Amino acid sequence: MAAPAGARSGRRAALQAFKRAQIREAARAVFAEHGLDGATMRAIAARAGYTAGAIYHHYDGKEEIYGELLAESLAALQQQVRDGAATAGPPPARAAAAARAFFDYYRAHPDELYLGLYLYRGAAPRGLTPTLDRQLNGRLIQLLGLIAERLAAATDAPPTEANRRTVDLAAHMVGLLLMEATGRLKVLGFDAAALLDDCLQELLGGSETRPYQRS
Repeated sequence: MAAPAGARSGRRAALQAFKRAQIREAARAVFAEHGLDGATMRAIAARAGYTAGAIYHHYDGKEEIYGELLAESLAALQQQVRDGAATAGPPPARAAAAARAFFDYYRAHPDELYLGLYLYRGAAPRGLTPTLDRQLNGRLIQLLGLIAERLAAATDAPPTEANRRTVDLAAHMVGLLLMEATGRLKVLGFDAAALLDDCLQELLGGSETRPYQRS
């Protein structure tokens, strides 16, 4: 007996979702090795075990895959920052927890930091559509807004000043992460988490920021 049309449709959708996930994971590895500019659909297809023609049934190009990967990364980052911002405690501690959530996420997922670096340099990769570029930047603005809200509550800064301080803090954290990942901080004799502690203490003041617990 033939399966109902709804069941067949559901299996096709599940299979398509599985294949798209395989392609994205393959693309993640290729982007990590070669960057977006150096990556090709042929290389992504080979890593996924498909022909180049086959993956075009699922994605129009590497930029579309890149956009989906970055959207997933930003969604996960936003959730971690949201969880940090919801930490119990006085306003300075909550602001520090939100900032450290951002830092910890990228520290644990360095490939995703490199994936998202174009968001911080302000120039979209070639081939990324203006619509997708706006969507991705919108996600970045939303998650930084979570930190800005906590900073405003902790320091009584007006929204414009809280946003400025948040962008300054994000730039500082990204710089620390890059210097740590490249080994520069170790050569210079500094620890990224300790330097972040210093920055947060200066920004928020007092001991309520709860220094980073290093292993």
